[in-house]
Amino acid sequence: MRFLTVVFLCFFILACNEEVVVKPAAKLRLEYPENTYKKVDVDCPYSFNMNANATLNTDHGCNLDIDYPAMNATIYLTYQSVKNHSIDSLLYDAQKLTYDHTIKANKILEQPRVDSINNVYGMFYMIDGNAATQSQFYVTDSVKHFITGSLYFKAKPNFDSIYPAVMYLRKDIRVLMETMEWQ
Repeated sequence: MRFLTVVFLCFFILACNEEVVVKPAAKLRLEYPENTYKKVDVDCPYSFNMNANATLNTDHGCNLDIDYPAMNATIYLTYQSVKNHSIDSLLYDAQKLTYDHTIKANKILEQPRVDSINNVYGMFYMIDGNAATQSQFYVTDSVKHFITGSLYFKAKPNFDSIYPAVMYLRKDIRVLMETMEWQ
């Protein structure tokens, strides 16, 4: 019996001399069309540039939806007149809406926007983690106009899976904020 066990162990050790090859982890490669922008002139007191690959939904008056069907995502823009509201309450609501996501967010980065030449001031919030939205922002002239924006995906939030699309759309949001003009 011992002899059989020794033979089996020798056979087992000699049979396992194949070289081990370490394979790199596979990564999903998503490619999106190059960002090209067009000016959006709607019958509202503002205009901006948006991605030519997106579609604009104007069914809600000056509250606009910028749809990205290929990514299953939408940027929602909400316009409010400062005359009808206090600027402090509008700022508070925009900030509260963003920081309500801290429950699921890993971190929230703030990027201020100050364009004193065109009177465009705002804040861009980049929300990392499995929050319902990955980006929020607001822009205002502090006197007449106030716009809030939110990026939502029509899927369960899984930040690792949607990360490439989030980075692509954050560029579009930056361009939107940088090209905002008041009428």
